[in-house]
Amino acid sequence: MEVLAGQKHKHLEFTLVAVSELSSPSVPPPSTPVIARFSADSGVAELRFRQDSGFIDGFNVNLGTAQLFKLGPLKSLCISGSSDSNKEKSFARGVTILFRNEEESRDFHSAFEQWQNEDVTQGMHLPNGAISDVKSKFDNKIEPSSAKMYFHYYGQLLHQQNMLQDYVRTGTYYAAVIENRADFTGRVVVDVGAGSGILSLFAAQAGAKHVYAVEASEMAEYARKLIAGNPSLGQRITVIKGKVEEVKLPEKADILISEPMGTLLVNERMLESYIIARDRLLVPKGKMFPSVGRIHMAPFSDEYLFVEIANKTLFWQQQNYYGVDLTALHGSAFQGYFSQPVVDAFDPRLLVSPPMSHVIDFNEAKEEDLYEIDIPLKFVASVGTRVHGLACWFDVLFNGSTVQRWLTTAPGAPTTHWYQIRCVLSQPIYVMTGQEITGQLHMVAHNAQSYTINLTLSAKMWGPGAEQGGIIQSSSCKLDLKEPYYRMSQPQPYTTAQDQQPLQLLQPQDIPIHTDDLEEPKLLQQPLENSGALLQ
Repeated sequence: MEVLAGQKHKHLEFTLVAVSELSSPSVPPPSTPVIARFSADSGVAELRFRQDSGFIDGFNVNLGTAQLFKLGPLKSLCISGSSDSNKEKSFARGVTILFRNEEESRDFHSAFEQWQNEDVTQGMHLPNGAISDVKSKFDNKIEPSSAKMYFHYYGQLLHQQNMLQDYVRTGTYYAAVIENRADFTGRVVVDVGAGSGILSLFAAQAGAKHVYAVEASEMAEYARKLIAGNPSLGQRITVIKGKVEEVKLPEKADILISEPMGTLLVNERMLESYIIARDRLLVPKGKMFPSVGRIHMAPFSDEYLFVEIANKTLFWQQQNYYGVDLTALHGSAFQGYFSQPVVDAFDPRLLVSPPMSHVIDFNEAKEEDLYEIDIPLKFVASVGTRVHGLACWFDVLFNGSTVQRWLTTAPGAPTTHWYQIRCVLSQPIYVMTGQEITGQLHMVAHNAQSYTINLTLSAKMWGPGAEQGGIIQSSSCKLDLKEPYYRMSQPQPYTTAQDQQPLQLLQPQDIPIHTDDLEEPKLLQQPLENSGALLQ
């Protein structure tokens, strides 16, 4: 790797094995190496390739519209975007790049992102983490109107107060940080999406050498005031207004701390920003608080909820509403109400089977892994009943060196501002005790910072010959996680049926993290006895 800099121009060069058009057939590597050159000679950051004494025609890449994907340890794909202003972006070409070794591959990816996000006409050190004008990954994938509403919402103190007064959330973060002082003392910390700056202040209390509080909304100004009001801690905290996809810091972080969880863990798509911050701002093998998230799912039966939703559509069955027949819209209204995930707290005895879980390891996950999440479902009914849908909640792990602490949003645990979420089927299915329930939860991210959910649940034959019997019932629904029904009720009074044994709700540490999901052996240990909000 070679860096050349002058008063007016700067460029960076890498030696590659080969480059080729994605559409071209595989060819042997050339006898002479290919040089990849990052530059901004024309005022626009670009990537060009040259061989022997000249640049390869047609291989110019505008870094402002390009994306780079890793295909393997030594192979990557660069997609060069078109520069037209059409709303739907089309891509002009793909170039495959072959590296000499994994270290050079990593360095190239790091340089690619740095050149995308830097104002290349400025020096590397910018005061207070000033941001570049280059369009970031966030801007490329999120609808501007959604981002505007999102940052407006989190820029208001009343919404920050709502989160601060979630004492399960705030208390668990405080305990996770203070109980793991060894991880923070003398370390550089980056607070991703700092909000009011409360987590930055916790990190400073735990002895952090310096904390960079990165916040993109107007809440950054309030954070500065709050931190200034705590001068003994504030002298070690710098508030940076900007997105983690764009900001420049004078040093790498030893620890990232963040509260990136939304409803169903992934709503608002801030987990992607958390992972981008890991790749951009964290030293290799640095710590993340939290480090693991798990989505838990179980089928449920709730006749009250089903009837409540169905009854909302009765309005559209009126045949004489001020002389107007509304029934033509009844079917559409019915589907509309059942396309809303229900956010509330419910009695765990409504669960029809023990839960299963899907693990996301924030240390290892790629940003692209969160674009589409596919979870096969398999349960065994503990009771004969009608299944009205799938209940979901999440927990996250703070894998400290001293204490492992869990933050859980499970039903039956102290209620958080996330509550739980339920996807309700418009056509329930009937199950018997011991019957297998299968299905799929498929979530696809969209540019309104949320997900489209496709859920299918099926009941299989049971008893002798069940393996040959196949599926006897199936029901599906499509929901928009962006548009939930905030029911916000406390758990309904619930009477256990005579043939139903109450389910024992699993505590967070009782649900194993399989080695297929995580490679880090420490995460396979159960949390300590004093770890986070345990379910009683």
